[in-house]
Amino acid sequence: MPTLPDGRIVPAPTADEPAMLADWLDFHRATLVVKCSGLDDAQTRVASVRSSSLTLLGLVQHLAEVERKWFQRVLDGRDVPWVYGDPAGGFALDPERTYEQALAVWRREVAVSREICEARSLDDVGRLSERDAAVTGSSEVSLRWILVHLIEEYARHNGHADLLREGIDGVTGP
Repeated sequence: MPTLPDGRIVPAPTADEPAMLADWLDFHRATLVVKCSGLDDAQTRVASVRSSSLTLLGLVQHLAEVERKWFQRVLDGRDVPWVYGDPAGGFALDPERTYEQALAVWRREVAVSREICEARSLDDVGRLSERDAAVTGSSEVSLRWILVHLIEEYARHNGHADLLREGIDGVTGP
């Protein structure tokens, strides 16, 4: 498979649906790491957009929460606690938690997500909370829906990461 200069694997232009969705999600996961690479802990805590408290560290934490919610809670039906004890999404920073610690937690959550997906069909369904069901109009969502949603979630937050990174040190790019 071709790779970009930063090491990200380019998703295959022709593949079956499960592989295509998994590859695009992995591409966006890798993009998050690239956007944070080379920064020190203090830089990942910088909210470089004056009107927002959003940080790269907060995004990594949030996406760990997202991974756990959609794959463990919704798809696999596990009763697991919030990763950071924060139902608001994990954006809050703890002065004791480093970027490297948050990245390790995120990587563990991604590994569990991949493990859950390996044993599933795209048509397998998970159950939503009452609150999420009110948004989607259904109490169930398929793994296919979850994967598409996660691709969208990562892509949106990687756009935020682009702006944050540029504000921190001027680095831009794919």
